[in-house]
Amino acid sequence: MEEVDRILIHSLRSCGTEVPEEVQSIRQFNTELIVEAVVRCLRVINPSVGSSLGHVLPPGMSARFRIGTSLAQACQDLGYPGDIGYQTFLYSSEPDIRALLIFLAEKLPRDSPEDSHQPAGKSVLLQREIAAKIKQQLSIPWLPASCRAGTLWKSQSTHQLHRFHSRSLTVANDPTGKSISAERKEYWQRYQPLVTSQLPHLTSVAASLLERNMAELSTVQEWDSEWKSQGLASRLSQEDYRRRKRQRLQKRIQEQLRQCSLQLPENQAPTSSSQDLADMLKAFNMSGGSNQNKGSRFTHTQRFTYQQDPQRINEQMQRTAEILPKKDAQNADAEQQEITSLQEQIDSLEQEIRGLSESNKLLQLTLGQVEAEVNERRRSGEQKEDVVRVKKRAVELLPDAENNLAKLQALVDTSGQRMVNLVGQWETHRVRLIDEYRELKRAHQEQEDESSKWMKDVKDLYGKIRGAADEAKRKEELYKQLVSEYESLPKEVSRAAYTQRILEIVSNIKKQKEDITKILSDTKDLQKEINNLTGKVDRTFVVTDELVFKDAKKDEPVRKAYKYLAALHENCSQLIQTIEDTGTILREIRDLEEQIETETAKKTLSNLQKILEDYKSIKQENSQLLSRVREA
Repeated sequence: MEEVDRILIHSLRSCGTEVPEEVQSIRQFNTELIVEAVVRCLRVINPSVGSSLGHVLPPGMSARFRIGTSLAQACQDLGYPGDIGYQTFLYSSEPDIRALLIFLAEKLPRDSPEDSHQPAGKSVLLQREIAAKIKQQLSIPWLPASCRAGTLWKSQSTHQLHRFHSRSLTVANDPTGKSISAERKEYWQRYQPLVTSQLPHLTSVAASLLERNMAELSTVQEWDSEWKSQGLASRLSQEDYRRRKRQRLQKRIQEQLRQCSLQLPENQAPTSSSQDLADMLKAFNMSGGSNQNKGSRFTHTQRFTYQQDPQRINEQMQRTAEILPKKDAQNADAEQQEITSLQEQIDSLEQEIRGLSESNKLLQLTLGQVEAEVNERRRSGEQKEDVVRVKKRAVELLPDAENNLAKLQALVDTSGQRMVNLVGQWETHRVRLIDEYRELKRAHQEQEDESSKWMKDVKDLYGKIRGAADEAKRKEELYKQLVSEYESLPKEVSRAAYTQRILEIVSNIKKQKEDITKILSDTKDLQKEINNLTGKVDRTFVVTDELVFKDAKKDEPVRKAYKYLAALHENCSQLIQTIEDTGTILREIRDLEEQIETETAKKTLSNLQKILEDYKSIKQENSQLLSRVREA
């Protein structure tokens, strides 16, 4: 409480209350000082109310009562939750006055009027600058374009306005979070151009940066939501989930490309786009692992069709056409005829290629049908060979049919006996396997339950992490605001002692918490030990009672021992109850002592004496007034 009183006294002195230096606690406050402190605080909190109150007590008791009532009403209007009246100020008690002063200190404004224009943080500073700039521009009257000059031409004209046009930027970052190679670092440091150099106009720098930042933020948020909704449910690591997602995406792209390639007409002339599509499909097949040696009908057809590449012939034609203007005019007709003949040869070759392609398709279909027929006949031949082999074996056994039948019967009996033995062994093995299967199923179910529990815990942990991140961000903003407020405060005020007292209070509170935690832990351990001992005593008595009671029916000394056992148990129970009642009485005694100390702190006797003195002074004032009335 001493540290709290020192902080309160410091706050009261900052409000203008003249607290003497020798006063170090609320206990040393007298009535005049209490009234002055409350009035000073009210004047700072609400000047309209505090200005009508005087901070000096008059000598008359009736005037003192009126001032005490006014102060109580003003504190109630501010929202003071406790009971308050004129007696709180005239016949004060230490706890009531401390609670009242703490309430008024919390109501004091944190910023003085001189520092109200200071910024509270970077965000607040930016908002205030924007508001001041807008207010400044709104205060300037609008003028037509012909009347603007100087500053008005820059502020009110639209020549500085630009459209929001963003472009893609290359920025030195590492989105994967893995180690960066030395070559990439060297490229970033030496060769990568600046952001302003990557854009054709400087007006699109801000738009491009904003667009890139928003894209990165949206990507992070989408991945976070996808991982929490689908990634955690898949029970994979983040790398495995990304790899599987990438494989699914590549497979979908490959299927779409293959469908597009199959939709092309079969008699369509080959073009560069179809060749690019075939190359892209081949690249996907190469990256697909096991499918790299396979090919679709489209790829086989394209490979067969482009054995004689017409594109190369067209390039030769173009090169030939480029050389033509350089030759003499005399050879132009001959070369033109040669080009025409070459073109006719190309057309005939293309027709021949198309015919070969059709023949190849037909041969492939025929080959497939023939292979299917051959396979079918091969299977039929194998089945017939098995039937012939069995019949041949039976024919070989016919000359000695009786002996062979006896041997076959013995073999059947042996096989039956072996089958019975195998069935018995299988039953034994099956029972063990069933038990093992049930045990594994139970373990798997427990693992599933534990995994579900862990999933729930992980989701709760993600929620707590998100809340902690928001709380950390809020506290970071608060920290910046407090740092800015501290920097804006006058530097001549030394707050080292004040800070040291706060640190001491925090350390004392921490130490008290540790002591309370230790006491609670000791109490729980002691209560647990008492419960264990009580249960042990009860169980011991029950077992002993049963053992002795069995022998008490037959033996007289044992019967007496049983009576003594019952009496001993009853006396022990009474003793334990007496100890518990003693502990309860001791706790009540401590509570009463604390109440006595609390009542003593209220200074009831001194307040009664003061009330008697005030009563005598009021009677004396009344008698003086009556005498004046009689004289008048």
